[in-house]
Amino acid sequence: MPVLSAKQKEQVRTKIHEQISEAEKELVVLKEVTAAIAPDNSIGRISRMDAINNKSVNDAAYLNTRNRLKQLKNVIDKVDDEQFGACVRCGRPIAFERILIMPEKRICVTCSR
Repeated sequence: MPVLSAKQKEQVRTKIHEQISEAEKELVVLKEVTAAIAPDNSIGRISRMDAINNKSVNDAAYLNTRNRLKQLKNVIDKVDDEQFGACVRCGRPIAFERILIMPEKRICVTCSR
């Protein structure tokens, strides 16, 4: 028996497409802010250190967003599976609200702790 109804699966599919679009836009912005800091740029030492720190934070955000985008693209193919929406660890249904927020996560809240 399917875990999610056809209507719920369509809602999830729509949400995944929205999140993919958002992640792709975010990657463009993050790509710009993670550009290398030119050593000949005439900013002060403290400002340069701050810029380097910000770059490392943005680099991490870029990697996280890129990984999430990959997960979203992988999970969209699984939405039509009969067991989509069931926790891959315990087999119990994942709360529909959790699926809408983080469709790439395939485990329930209890198992994620």
